[in-house]
Amino acid sequence: MAASEQRQRERLAPETFRLPVERIRDGWYSDAYFVSTKRLLEDDGRHPHVLMQVFQKRDSLLGGIDEAIAVLKLCSGTRELDGTWTPGWERLEVKALHEGDRIAPREAVMTIAGDYTLFAHLETVYLGSLARRSLIMRNVADVVEAARGKQIFYFPARHDHWLVQTGDGWAAHVAGAIGVSTEAQASWWGGRGIGTVPHGLIAAYDGDTVLAARKFADRYHPDVNVTVLVDFANDSVDTALAVADALGDRLWGVRLDTSEQLVDRSLWDEMGAFKPTGVNPRLVEKVRGALDAAGHGGVRIVASGGFDAARIRAFEAAGVPVDAYGVGSSLIRGENDYTADVVRVDGRPLAKVGRRENPNPRLQRVV
Repeated sequence: MAASEQRQRERLAPETFRLPVERIRDGWYSDAYFVSTKRLLEDDGRHPHVLMQVFQKRDSLLGGIDEAIAVLKLCSGTRELDGTWTPGWERLEVKALHEGDRIAPREAVMTIAGDYTLFAHLETVYLGSLARRSLIMRNVADVVEAARGKQIFYFPARHDHWLVQTGDGWAAHVAGAIGVSTEAQASWWGGRGIGTVPHGLIAAYDGDTVLAARKFADRYHPDVNVTVLVDFANDSVDTALAVADALGDRLWGVRLDTSEQLVDRSLWDEMGAFKPTGVNPRLVEKVRGALDAAGHGGVRIVASGGFDAARIRAFEAAGVPVDAYGVGSSLIRGENDYTADVVRVDGRPLAKVGRRENPNPRLQRVV
């Protein structure tokens, strides 16, 4: 996180998020009871000045805070009888931490002070942004730490709805992922999606990994780091050697992605002393040894397929010669839920039993 501390002081502009502003203002994405609360208070002429406090319950990293602020900036306010919208942001005082900040359990990450009717309808939306992005950020930070400085490629796009890609990619970037796989994921910081020569392209060239790799390199090198999946024929050692011989200096790396239900051909004579299925330490060692012996010591090995922080830690503890990890579905699993509580009303402490105001000197006023 140290490399991103200076960058994260600058908040993303509200326009970055392309929010469906009118629908959020009208409560389309909000729990109905928050919308009903706003309407009831307005119709009753009741405008309590509240302090809303937002927190979560884990040691984590804060993600989604700039999006939450954008929701408040663009969507707080009142719908007048003639249908026009009177903005509410200038009548609120919002304080918040920053993207990527480490946060403690129950630490306030944002407070909102002002007329409750101006923002009561937004709680669902801003809490959801915080929950999702913090989940991604914390998970990515865990695998980055586990990898001990080795590169992490963020590859979960195919495991979730496409609409979440953009913000998730930003969260992964702030948390330390070196690369993301789609243009959408990279768009908020002006990056590019990265990837490897996929199984589909190899199949399109009749299962010939070398031919597919050569065609790919002819078209895209040197604009991309050419990385080739070498498990199509379940013979990763021989395929890696053949690809390295064919591409030479154009080959950045090979990616091992053997199914957890298969044993790579190179291990058939060694089974008995270790778990031979999937991408295992012995398979990585054999590929590394073969590449080095053939004079391809500069070719990197990317390991993927079912990796999470625990598995990466185990590989690193064992000294497995992996250069980078491709991590997918584990990065979008779990939870990092947020809660918002009114803790002060019209200047006096008032919260539900068990909750209280927790002042946080780290919060900064948002303008």
